[in-house]
Amino acid sequence: MPDGWPLTGRGDELRMVDALGRRRGAASGVVLAGAPGVGKTRLAKEALAVAAQRGALTRWAAASASARTLPLGAFAPVVASIGTDPTQLVRQAGEALLAGAGPAGVMLGVDDGHLLDELSALLVHQIVLRRAATVVVTLRTGEPTPDAVTALWKDGHLERLELQALTLDDSTALLEAALGGPVTGAAVRSLWTITRGNVLYLRHLVDGEREAGRLREVEGVWQWTGTPRLTSGLSELLQERIGALSPKERDVVELLAFGEPLGVAVLTGLTDGAAVEAVEARGLIEVTLDGRRLQARLGHPLYGEVQRASCGQVRARRLRGRIAEALAATGARRADDLLRRAVLTMESDRSFDPDLLTAGAHRAAALVDAPLASRLAGAAIAQGGGFEARLTLATVLVGVGQEARAELADLVANARTDRERAEAAILQVASLAWMSARPEAAAEVLDAADAEVEDPAARRTLAALRSCLDAAQGRVREAAGTASAVLAAPGIPDHVEAFASWGLTLALGAIGKADQLGPVVERGRAAAVRAADAAWLGVTLAGWHTYGVGLAGYVDEALTIARAAEEHFGDAPLPAAISSILAGFAETTHGRVRTARRRLKEAHASLAPFGIAGGWLAACLMQMPQVLATCGEREAAREALVALEATKHPGLTLLAPAMRVSEAWVLACEGGMSAAIETARCAAAEAASRGQSAVEVLALHTAVCFGDRTGAGRLAELATFVDGPRAPAAAAHAEALATSDATGLLAAAERLEAMGALLLAADAAAQAAAVYDHNGQRGSALAAATRAHRLAAECEGAVTPALRALDQPLPLTDREREVAALAATGLPNREIAERLTLSVRTVEGHLYRACHKLGVTDRGGLGELFR
Repeated sequence: MPDGWPLTGRGDELRMVDALGRRRGAASGVVLAGAPGVGKTRLAKEALAVAAQRGALTRWAAASASARTLPLGAFAPVVASIGTDPTQLVRQAGEALLAGAGPAGVMLGVDDGHLLDELSALLVHQIVLRRAATVVVTLRTGEPTPDAVTALWKDGHLERLELQALTLDDSTALLEAALGGPVTGAAVRSLWTITRGNVLYLRHLVDGEREAGRLREVEGVWQWTGTPRLTSGLSELLQERIGALSPKERDVVELLAFGEPLGVAVLTGLTDGAAVEAVEARGLIEVTLDGRRLQARLGHPLYGEVQRASCGQVRARRLRGRIAEALAATGARRADDLLRRAVLTMESDRSFDPDLLTAGAHRAAALVDAPLASRLAGAAIAQGGGFEARLTLATVLVGVGQEARAELADLVANARTDRERAEAAILQVASLAWMSARPEAAAEVLDAADAEVEDPAARRTLAALRSCLDAAQGRVREAAGTASAVLAAPGIPDHVEAFASWGLTLALGAIGKADQLGPVVERGRAAAVRAADAAWLGVTLAGWHTYGVGLAGYVDEALTIARAAEEHFGDAPLPAAISSILAGFAETTHGRVRTARRRLKEAHASLAPFGIAGGWLAACLMQMPQVLATCGEREAAREALVALEATKHPGLTLLAPAMRVSEAWVLACEGGMSAAIETARCAAAEAASRGQSAVEVLALHTAVCFGDRTGAGRLAELATFVDGPRAPAAAAHAEALATSDATGLLAAAERLEAMGALLLAADAAAQAAAVYDHNGQRGSALAAATRAHRLAAECEGAVTPALRALDQPLPLTDREREVAALAATGLPNREIAERLTLSVRTVEGHLYRACHKLGVTDRGGLGELFR
């Protein structure tokens, strides 16, 4: 492999081969077997390289079909043939291979052992029996192999190791090493699924997609968009693996390339039963039991790519039509069968049925496959589809943040009933409020629609959306009341139930009623799935559910929801980005700051094409300053805060108090502790004024972690009615800090650690260490500091003000330390004075005393000391 594609995921196997090479007094070596492209040759060469490093003589021989026609053909480049007697040839070849061996012995690598000629196979067999060298043989699983080679492992002379394809984690490590940077989880999963972890296929595909510009680096993260196009090299590899096909066998493979999975009965009806059996025997297709049906698929996803690429358009359209008719003839009514029929019909030479295409668009929308749903709905409209097709198209476009003005205008123009007018208004309002960031215009449309429609069911539809708009604007108590009233009504439609559940989820999480979220979210998710057109609300519900339980301190639940969302919503660009945001938030709450940074950077890169649409970019950047600050990246944290200010979403003012908490983290990272505490307390006051009690707990507890001793009373009050473990733990933490109770601070650390909030626990333990130290209790201080450092290590080396103070026990007052920390960043005295609302003369005094105590003479010395 070229530089940049290291050996990955084979560490255990390499160590095993190396250990075999060190054995003495017994036959040693291994047969590396596996499918083409799993990395057998690369592993064998790495094993020889390791052996050479310890002084072994290494030899390499590569068998091939052409060399197989010659005696000792595989060893022709290594030894010179002398004479014609086979016995003499084998003996002389063995001597030549072993000549020059030192104390470390010989390691012989034989590539593609299944292609060895008989004499070459005999030579390898004799070397193994004589224990003359360590032998590493690679061979392709399932291929006929010379008897002498087969005997190597069957008779117990060599170990046999079956190499499997790379796991998803191994593929991630390989891709990031090869590309030199992080890769989005969606890109890795897609590439892994398509290649099934085959290293050779992966390398060719990545090289081609990178050259084509579809695999590219955005915001420091590699992401992949589009569908794969096979390079000539990869296409040749796949064609070689597929091999020659008879016309009937080609029909089987092509039909599956365009229509997999297909029931075996359908497939044999379209082709020939004997041909189906033949390609299954060759491993080109797989047959599995799905319920009561036998289903056939291609043996590898890339077989379909190569077949589709080589098939002409006319033939492809005819094949799709045949498959669609065959599926219709079975009478199958499963949703996935309906979707495949719709797609095949749309792309075939058959006439279109707009109702079928509309039904297919509904199913694609339910699977959150926005591009496919848009194509099907658009095709249905072109063939005379009515309001439902238009509704699906507009819903999908709005849900994924795409421009939909023309579609919305068309939808409004075709609305005839109150129900249809209300549904059109929902999309108009959602588009204006969240996609176009114009909440005032959205409210006007909603008010106008409310005044126009009279049907009670239609009015409930509008009320459900009003609850979402109110919640997003921070009017959480009004939103909760409206949404609860809608959900209490009997017989509400699924999409109305989904929207009202969304509004209530937003409100409950912020209010601090996380214990009520589970049933509401589950009800909304189920309704969104049934409604199909509202399926995109599923990922939105998961997002606000994660936020609500995370604020409450249900850390494990937040992590579980985020992981489930990633698995469920797949790798479509926007859902994948949202899933990364959820993972970033959950990991931040847990304290794994570098994992959180990675996930948020993934999301940021994926959200670039969407801009501020939907408010997800703001939700991502809201967390970024805090994460970067706790990673110790001061300048990057400030830049992220500036970016957050530039992307504030007017349709999501609900997040304003939490955004101020991020600002407090940046100030703390820069050393301005009094400003950081004041900003966190302002965030708490703003949250309180909006009724966001859970966010108020977040802000006040952040201030406590920064050293604020004034929040204990309010946190104790909040702990009496805010759900979840964080509020009472924060109250205990605040009380212990206010009273300089080191034992209480350690107890708070235990509660926070049990909750899963490891970084909060580390802060409490660090503060306990400081109190013990101040009281002269050195042993207790050391024990608390050790605990704080352990927790910080579990948080991937996180840095917070409390942990920084623990590592820098400077003989300064709090104000002297703050002034010195700001001066260490290079800020002039006037700016420090403005930040701390002090006079320049006072700043100069604090700075003079700090420098004197620390034995430094200027800002450069302070900077070095604080670093």
